[in-house]
Amino acid sequence: MQSILVTGGAGFIGSNFVPFFCAKYPQYRVITLDKLTYAGSLDNLQECKSLDNHIFVRGDICDEGLVDRLFEQYDIRGVVHFAAESHVDNSIKGPRIFMETNLMGTFTLLESARRHWFSAPNHPRSGYETCRFHHISTDEVYGTLGETGLFSEMTPYAPNSPYSASKAGSDFIVRSYCHTYGLNVTSSNCSNNYGPKQHREKFIPVIIEKCLREEPIPVYGTGSNIRDWLYVLDHCKAVDLIFHKGRSGESYNVGGYNERNNLQILHTVCSILDAIRPRANGKKYESLMTFVEDRPGHDQRYAINSEKIMTELGWKPEETFDTGIEKTVRWYLNRNAVLRRSER
Repeated sequence: MQSILVTGGAGFIGSNFVPFFCAKYPQYRVITLDKLTYAGSLDNLQECKSLDNHIFVRGDICDEGLVDRLFEQYDIRGVVHFAAESHVDNSIKGPRIFMETNLMGTFTLLESARRHWFSAPNHPRSGYETCRFHHISTDEVYGTLGETGLFSEMTPYAPNSPYSASKAGSDFIVRSYCHTYGLNVTSSNCSNNYGPKQHREKFIPVIIEKCLREEPIPVYGTGSNIRDWLYVLDHCKAVDLIFHKGRSGESYNVGGYNERNNLQILHTVCSILDAIRPRANGKKYESLMTFVEDRPGHDQRYAINSEKIMTELGWKPEETFDTGIEKTVRWYLNRNAVLRRSER
């Protein structure tokens, strides 16, 4: 049984990927490594408890000794690297952990892979020739767009926050290990993910939680900032394709072709809740909206051109924003109902 290391597998995207990947590939033994910071939880991996091909390890990707031991103990033959500090506001308040985790953590993983898979630069060990390291990144490394245009894989990097700068740096480290050592790497840069298991600090879960508590819903600036929204399971399927079929040394942009500004997102979520969980006072949830001071250096617009992965690998998003957002809202309502029952 071939062992694949998945980092950050108890976080939002990782915990959607791991159950999907384990179920699809019973021939793989999936080793999930997660530090279980505030953004990760074993509750996110409940589906994996009964799986014979999943092992969870609590630990830090910056812990070189631990990472080396995992490569040796399980003879790791592939890495899918989700683990990262990812909240822009947190990176503005405290950037150091972003540099440590996103830069040095990625470096630590690459070094362990290089030592385990290679005898010398460009000389993989016998039997390790096809081992692959896939790195998940973000469209934020490209900076911001004007009213028109899309990010492509050829767009120059122009990160505008400590978070995006740390991810840009990690992208370059991954690239360097391909060109210097011959490591079989692929990378993907995705747009804003949404869906089940997302942490409560993110915009869509914030809207849902504030609505259910009937508290003010904070919206930065004028609410005009635009993002391309990608349903998380569509992203997981793209990562699977790139890991197995992507060209070595290449990066692939993954977007949902669902551009919405923050006001549109809020309106959509509130409308769904109005229909399935109306307020007792008869008012619309949207009346809870409150504008707050804008985020420093807030990028105006992100949008991704996914033509490369669609053309080369045959991927396309299966969810529209309308179908995906309703699934998302219903998942959070069901989760809250379960939590309430467990507290009784």
